[in-house]
Amino acid sequence: MAGMARAARPEKTPAQIYAAQVARLAVRSLYHELCLYPKPGLVSLVDNGSHDDMDALTFMRSLFSLRHYFRKICLAGWDNAPFAQLRQLGIDAEAAMLRATRGINTHRGAIFSLGLLCASAGRARAQGMASAPASLRAVLLIRWGAELASHAAVRPAEQHSSNGLRVAARYAVSGAREEGALGLPSVFEVGVPALQTATARGASRRCARIDTLYALMAHVSDSNVYHRAGPEGARLVRQHAQHFLALGGTRHVRWHALALQGHRSFVSLRLSPGGAADLLAASCLVQALGATGQ
Repeated sequence: MAGMARAARPEKTPAQIYAAQVARLAVRSLYHELCLYPKPGLVSLVDNGSHDDMDALTFMRSLFSLRHYFRKICLAGWDNAPFAQLRQLGIDAEAAMLRATRGINTHRGAIFSLGLLCASAGRARAQGMASAPASLRAVLLIRWGAELASHAAVRPAEQHSSNGLRVAARYAVSGAREEGALGLPSVFEVGVPALQTATARGASRRCARIDTLYALMAHVSDSNVYHRAGPEGARLVRQHAQHFLALGGTRHVRWHALALQGHRSFVSLRLSPGGAADLLAASCLVQALGATGQ
């Protein structure tokens, strides 16, 4: 009725407020990765990279579908949920992503890595801890490390359930499950330090992210690359990344031309280091959480 006062909305709890903040940072981190260019073989706002089945709009649909997942898994972490509950949230998020993208896997790796980080941020905040990188990793390992280690043990029936598991079984390389069980070492020992080093020397956000992506490419056994091009493709990716970094990365006067040349070469070879891209987004999220000072 016109004269009737609207019913007041219930106030959000501290957990709900914080989870919404963390979810925004997670989505923003994935968006920053999408916007980055030139990055070898990867989808951006400029082109589709090495992909015929996805573009920037596909990624935007995926991002939009994941916003509630990041909030829910942060709340689950706050509530000290077991890994089985986190895993189910991830399974539901993957289903939502595939519906949004019409069956295209855009962010499966990010669902796992950024989801664990959001849960760790929620748990750390519930315990009154700051969301510094060391705190996030400690919470991840202490609260869910044992369950993640058990999850990392791939059963024979699971070996063909995803490209990543098929690659791990065929080439004996580590995948997302092992990365999680070890507390995301590629993020905390490679990605975040690379971002911090570049930022400390005064690099722009764009240049810091480019250098970090290349640092991850030089380090990670990327299941996306192995799936597309096998060990030889993985060797080419590492070799290119190491060469770019040896020249100084974005400190080189012609870094943009070098990165663009690498991008075109990767496209011609159908190489796409999507695993490194997901880990870049995860590293950006850790940096953003630390910058909140909470």
